[in-house]
Amino acid sequence: MDSIDIFLYVADILVIVGIILAVVMPLIKSFDDPKSLLKSALAIVVLAALFFIAYSISDGEVLPKFAKEPFNLTEGMSKFVGGSLIMTYVMTIVALAGIVITEITKAIK
Repeated sequence: MDSIDIFLYVADILVIVGIILAVVMPLIKSFDDPKSLLKSALAIVVLAALFFIAYSISDGEVLPKFAKEPFNLTEGMSKFVGGSLIMTYVMTIVALAGIVITEITKAIK
């Protein structure tokens, strides 16, 4: 084991610690203001509902060449990827619309 392997393991550990802190610290801070937990829960519910809608309208069709080795793509996996793509498209459009609306309202004021 040389130093590169050690640094890769350290980097993995630091990323995991960073992810844990990014989730836990806002939760600890939000216990001071329980209403912020309600807003966060509402946002998660809205995102879950949006994903359910996107998953429902996505197509699960798999071309024969992707159903074989090395991909082994199933209908469920294809539907999940399609739902994720549709959700990404919708969220991108919502974000861009929000940016445009914010800039227009700032220009009017």
